[in-house]
Amino acid sequence: MKIYIDADGCPVVKETIEVATAFLIPVVIVCDVAHEFFFDGVEVVTVMRGMDAVDYEIMNRLEVGDLVITQDYGLAALVLAKRGYALNQNGRQYDENNIDELLYRRHTLKKLRQAGERVKGPRKRSKEDTAHFVKALTTFLTEICETCSR
Repeated sequence: MKIYIDADGCPVVKETIEVATAFLIPVVIVCDVAHEFFFDGVEVVTVMRGMDAVDYEIMNRLEVGDLVITQDYGLAALVLAKRGYALNQNGRQYDENNIDELLYRRHTLKKLRQAGERVKGPRKRSKEDTAHFVKALTTFLTEICETCSR
């Protein structure tokens, strides 16, 4: 298993690396040229700017059972289709029970914005959000590692 971080705009890069290191799971940060990341022992893949360039790079590298940290519902859907796992920056796991609803909601909000409606954005990120992510990632990896050792 590897953990891929869709790092463009990801607020939990450092926390993901810390938890993954405790589980001895390799991390790959994927970002575009507008971002720079340097962490010891972590692979950083930088791609050219472009629509979904980071997503394509992650999907080309992803193997069954890998985990992707992303805010992007579209990328999460592709990860699930390839039998990977996906968590968002708040620790919510994307799965076959919620991805269709999330994609539909994103589509509906896009249509409202295109029609000139003002749509409220996400609230400001808190320390509690980050703590919840760390707990969810730790729980997820603990469960996966227990399953793998059986």
